[in-house]
This record gives sequence, C-alpha cells and structure tokens, in this order.
Amino acid sequence: MNRPARKINPGDGNSVEIGPTPLALDEWAQASLQLPDLTVMRRYRLDRLVAQLHRHDCAGLLMFDPLNIRYATDSTNMQLWNTHNPFRAVLVCADGYMVIWDYKGCGFLSDHNPLVREKRHGADLFYFDRGDGADAAAARFAAEVDALLAEHGRGRLAVDKIMIRGLRALEAAGLTVIEGEPLTERARAIKCDDEIRAMRCAIHATETSVARMHAAATPGMTENDLWSVLHAENIRRGGEWIETRLLTSGPRTNPWFQECGPRIIQNNEIVAFDTDLVGPYGMCCDISRTWWIGDGEPSPKHRAAMRLAIEHIEHNFSLLKPGVNFDALSANAHRLPAPMQAQKYGCVYHGVGLCDEWPMIAYPDGHVPGAFDGVLEPGMVLCVEALVSEAGEDFSIKLEEQALITADGAIMLSSYPWDPRLV
Repeated sequence: MNRPARKINPGDGNSVEIGPTPLALDEWAQASLQLPDLTVMRRYRLDRLVAQLHRHDCAGLLMFDPLNIRYATDSTNMQLWNTHNPFRAVLVCADGYMVIWDYKGCGFLSDHNPLVREKRHGADLFYFDRGDGADAAAARFAAEVDALLAEHGRGRLAVDKIMIRGLRALEAAGLTVIEGEPLTERARAIKCDDEIRAMRCAIHATETSVARMHAAATPGMTENDLWSVLHAENIRRGGEWIETRLLTSGPRTNPWFQECGPRIIQNNEIVAFDTDLVGPYGMCCDISRTWWIGDGEPSPKHRAAMRLAIEHIEHNFSLLKPGVNFDALSANAHRLPAPMQAQKYGCVYHGVGLCDEWPMIAYPDGHVPGAFDGVLEPGMVLCVEALVSEAGEDFSIKLEEQALITADGAIMLSSYPWDPRLV
C-alpha cells in the first residue's frame, strides 16, 4: 500500500496537516485497506455543493457549521471550540469560487487544498470575542459577502447556523437569505468511492480501538476508566473526537442516554456504549455494542434481550435496497414487543458521514409525513439502530451497525462481533 503524501506547510517542515498516524497506516496496510485519494474526494465534495446551489437557484452558500466547513474545505481548526464560538465561515459561490474566513493568522490551515481560493478572517460575530462591537463586525462581514457575490453572481444566499446579528446584517445589505441546511445535508448524503474508502479506514481504526477497550474491560474499573481507553486509542490513530459520553454499566444502562461517570463496574453485569466517534479523515464511526463483564453467566433474560436486539438489526438491515422509499422503511421496520415500545430508540436509521446526517428515519409512531421524503441511493451510508429496554428493568441492550447502500443492495461496513456470551 502506498503511503499518502504528508501535507507540509510551506517553509515549515514541522507543520503537518491533521490525518492518520503511522500506527493507523500500518494497521490498514495489514488489513489490505485502500486509502482514499483526498484530492479527488475534495473535488467531489465541492462539486456536490455547487450542484445543490444550482438546484436551489442560489448564488452562494455561506457555512458556519464546523462539519460543513470540513466537508467543503477538508480543513479543521479547534473543531469543538468552534462549535460554540463560531469564528470560521466558508462561502461557496455557484461558479465554484470558495473563500474561508478563519482565525486570524490561520489561513495556512487550508493551504493543502487549492480549491480554497481565498483566506480571510473576521467571521467571528459572537459576544465573547466582539463585545458591544459585534453588530459593527457583522456589518463589515456582510459587506464582504455582498461584494463577493457581486463579483461571482448575484442571487439568493443559502446560510447555515448563523448568529442572529449576522443574519440581520446580511439582510440589511440587501441579500435574500434562505436556510442552507437542506443543501448541505443533501450534498453530504451521497458518498463517493474515496469517501467510502476513508470511512472504511475510520471504521477499522475505531473497531481496533473498541477491541482495546474490550480487552481492558474488567470489574472494579469505573465507567470513565473504560471510556478513556476508546478516546486514547482513537487519538493514537489520528482520530479527532467523540461526540457523546454514552457508556454506562449495570442498572445505569436503563433508561438509555445516561452518560458515563465514576460508577464502578460490578462483576457480572452489562456494559453498553455508543461510539459516536469522529475518526481519521474526519469520518464518523457510529456503532453500539453491549458486553457482559464478569466471571459468571448472563441470565436467560439478558440473552433473550440480546437475541431480540440482533433480530431487530438484521430485519431492518434486510430492508435496505436502492430505490426503497424512506416512508416504506419506517412502515416495514421490525416491531419490538409492547414492553419495549416506550423506551425504544429515537429512530430506526439515520445517515452518517462526517457525523450523524440526513436522513433520520423514525419508527411508525414517530413518523411525520413529508418530513423526510426520498429514496435510498447508492453511496448513502446509514446506521441501523436497536435499543431493547424495558421500563423498570435493571439493564438495556444497545446495538448499532453502519451500512452502505450499493447498486446491488446493502453491505455492512461495521464488523465488530457481538459478545458471544450474550448471544
């Protein structure tokens, strides 16, 4: 396997862009995984965004969401801090011209991508950074956007996740603003071959990390101790962060959505978790597993719940085929027994790419007609969810798999085995 060229910033041999580590590259070589061509992937993503602009009759797409900026530019800068202090923005024009506003002095972070034509700063419109001068900063930023659109084509401007003062400044500049999330979510939904290669690599890194966590799992350690193993192993392979803290043990698995803490894992009980992990290349690996921890045997009730969760996953995976309507997926989903209905998961499936993405396909009792119109297409990746959780019980079973839609059907991308002690 050829190693990817490391992207060195000009004049500084110690500055390397974010990416997989030698450990991950060696593991992928041993697994005969093909690496993505990042140049091809970046071009594909920009073309997808431009196509959405033409489809929605827009002159530009202005993005503040760090994941949309990653999609457009394949560059990062303090991603988690940026989620609550939005200092980055990207404008993609309908002619493909792309401009990034980054933290002052950080334009070099996008130097590896020539599709980013300009690097600026000044999109930070939040109060901590601008104080009572934030409105004036928003007006200056809006004037820049207006001037760029005047140069590259007038028309409607699609915008995602903008602060109120920024929206008002754009409208005061005479721009017609529409919601940008439908454009970005639809663009991101169909993955190219190189995105799938990147995702396969990220899943392999995640499942290798999960195996390290599984080997470390013993009674007497805290939930936080166990969860920290996944974090460390993800970072060792060039992964980026984990979006949640969904690992719990014993009775804390029921109800689901408690987050891990200092509880000590006891002998002979359940541990369940959801990775929600952003790995190498910024690709999400979102799988769930439930393990039995201890020297004894699970009860028949534990095993029955596990078998039911597997049945739920297998049935719903079998429905995944190109051309299938989202409404039909909801209507035909496996139905859990009545005692598990109240605490079932919030959706049957959801898209996944750089994070959880469109579409979200609900169970029939949560289905909203018209909210998610569409059909499965080759290149879509969906997570298949299962939560078997009975109110008043002292455990839940959480499982989740990641599947790719192909021209011939669906294939499972995730492969970490079920715990044989529970099956």
